[in-house]
Amino acid sequence: MGAHVAQRPAPEKLIDHTLLKAGATSADIERLCAEAAKYGFMAVCVHPIHVERCVRALGTSRVHVGTVAGFPFGAQLPQAKAFAAARAIELGAREIDVVLDISALLDGRLEDVAADIRTVRKACEGVVLKVILETCYLNDAQKRIACRVAMAEGADFVKTSTGIGPAGATPEDVRLMRETVGPEMGVKAAGGIRNAATFWTMVRAGANRIGTSSGVNIIEEMKNRDSHLFFSQETP
Repeated sequence: MGAHVAQRPAPEKLIDHTLLKAGATSADIERLCAEAAKYGFMAVCVHPIHVERCVRALGTSRVHVGTVAGFPFGAQLPQAKAFAAARAIELGAREIDVVLDISALLDGRLEDVAADIRTVRKACEGVVLKVILETCYLNDAQKRIACRVAMAEGADFVKTSTGIGPAGATPEDVRLMRETVGPEMGVKAAGGIRNAATFWTMVRAGANRIGTSSGVNIIEEMKNRDSHLFFSQETP
């Protein structure tokens, strides 16, 4: 018999259907949830003020409700990030994407970086914690350090970007992050992923979650043409 090959998740199960723009209305959030349920996305990702509405809208759907803390600059006090995460969990969030203390990382104050993540991790035990590095501000050594600190403090994923900074995900950054954390930890690519080609490029590089506001367009593009040709290599 041949070697066992792990089954790759369906593309839609890799997508966090995201709406983090400032002007999102209640109707926009309802539409986001309806799309997520229709397409079977892994999660929606919204600002904390919309968590309760998403929980109601998704009902018994298997789509997770995710939200952000310390967004988008990572500059809140750790206790404020932890409070925001804990309150969102009380309202039904099951995934938290927190921006790490970017200033502390750039200063080399690694204990402050670790304490920031640790404080949030303690506040959201039992739910998925993704740590946003905002890679556009970091050199490669800092990216590796951030990944290692996030691993040590018990995060479930490291994530490239907020989508608010001057640049988003790149395959080079995703590859570096995957090489650093190995196969056991999640890597989420986010920022500027708007079509099937870019989606598959990030997955090939090592991402096992994709944050995008273009999830519907990406899946429809895959349905309408042979986009699987972009995925010619096995994921890690």
